[in-house]
Order: sequence, then C-alpha cells, then structure tokens
Amino acid sequence: MKKVRKVAIVADRIAWEERELIRSGPEHGLDVEWVNDESLCLGHPDAPSVKDYDALLVRSRSYTRGGLIASLAEASGALVLNTAGAIQACENKAALRTVLRTAGVPVPDFRLVLSRKDFTEALGEIPVPVVLKPVFGGMGKRVTLIRDTDTAQSVYDYVEDLGHAFEQACLVEPYLGGGTSVRCLVVGRELVGAAEFASGGTDWRNNAALGNSSRAVAHDPDVVKIVDGVVDVLGPGIYGVDLFRTPEGFVVNEVNHAPGFRAVASATGADVPTAVVRHVQELLA
Repeated sequence: MKKVRKVAIVADRIAWEERELIRSGPEHGLDVEWVNDESLCLGHPDAPSVKDYDALLVRSRSYTRGGLIASLAEASGALVLNTAGAIQACENKAALRTVLRTAGVPVPDFRLVLSRKDFTEALGEIPVPVVLKPVFGGMGKRVTLIRDTDTAQSVYDYVEDLGHAFEQACLVEPYLGGGTSVRCLVVGRELVGAAEFASGGTDWRNNAALGNSSRAVAHDPDVVKIVDGVVDVLGPGIYGVDLFRTPEGFVVNEVNHAPGFRAVASATGADVPTAVVRHVQELLA
C-alpha cells in the first residue's frame, strides 16, 4: 500500500484554488491541508511546525511572507514550492525584468523611478501613454495609466506621499497590450493553459484578480518559447507568466509566484489542480 504523503498549502486564506487543490490531493496519494501562513513561527533549525509535512506549497499572496517562509522552511530541509529564490525573483519587478532580459527573454522597455527627477527623465525617454507601477506589489494595485504629460507630475505627488522607500520605488513603461494581456499557467516546465484577459467596464487594467473577461489562447510556439525561457531562469515551478502582445512579439510583463488559476481553468478547460498535485507527487516520488 502506497504511503499517503502530507502536503501543506501555506497561505493567508482559502480561496477557490486552495479548495480545489485540497480536493484533488487524495486522488493522487496526497493529503493536502491548509496551513495559515501566520501560524508557522519558523526559525528553529528543525522547524517543528513543518516537520510533519512532506512538502510545502507556498501560496501566500504576499511576496514578502512567501519569500520569508520559503527561505526558512528550505533551511530546515523541507521541500518547498515555489523555491525561495523563485519567489524572491518574482517579488522585484525591476530585478526580474533585468535577469530575464539578460537571459534573452523579451520584456517591455522600462525605467526605474526612485525620485521625481527620475520620473521626469523617464517621461522624456518613454512617450505617453505610460504606465507607472510599483516595483513591489501585485493584483494590479497602484498601477496607474498616465495618458497626458500635463497630469503626470500631479500623479507623482501621490508616490512622494507614500511613507517608505520600497513603496516609492516604481517603474515607468510604455502602455502595451491595448487593454489585453495573456496569462500563462505553468506547472513544472509545462504550459498547462493560456488565456487572454481583457479590461472591462471603466477599469483599464487587465488583471484576473479584477474579474476581467477572458478567453482561451492556443499554444503559440512563440509563447511556449518565452515560457521555457522564464523557467530556465527561475527553475521549474508553479507560475503565472503574464505577457503583452506587441508588434515585435510577446514580452513578459511579470511572473506571479502564487498564481490564481480559476479564470485560466474556466477559459481553457485545463485541469490545473490535477496538474499541480501531480507535479508535487512526482517531486516526492
């Protein structure tokens, strides 16, 4: 009789994705349960709070929480998905784009903005419309479309009023995609499904977390090549790779370390939970 392996989903809440992973686990010999990411109290060399689990699937929405938990759990010898290195790379949009670009993976043009002087110079080099987004952040929060130069400096007033330097660190980039983006769901090294998200209503942002419309996208060889390049940089894992379509081809906007996948699963029919638990099972074999 095969041993049932115990897997902890480390997250700050149970959403649809976590429930589906818990439901799918027993079919593949895994006992999957939720562990609140605020309850681990890591730091002990033997990590008593995780020693009973064969693997940890880190799905904290916070990059900071996820990266810290993964780092300390790995140090205790636990199998962690995604790895601390991958989570920390995804956390910093400027660093991620730099390592991807260095590896030959296409990314949007961008400028790092740490001051009003930086911001003004960036606007001189990248014509409006531009997008101003935080280096650290996700779910489309604080991502701002600037259509006119005469309002740009007023927008930056709000950045200057933020309390911490890490909150003020931003990127300026061209407005790409025309209101659409492509979310690629990667498990291990495999592109499990891809869906195009379109902004809806009065919100210009095309982010699955905002409930925008979606449709399945065929497995384009160019998309597969880019996804392979991302995995080569970050290592195999479970990622949401977000792409913009440009006249020159697709570019990587960002990579999510704990992707929501309900919209991709709904649009494509892909059985993402089964792909994830099978991947975990293979790593534990």
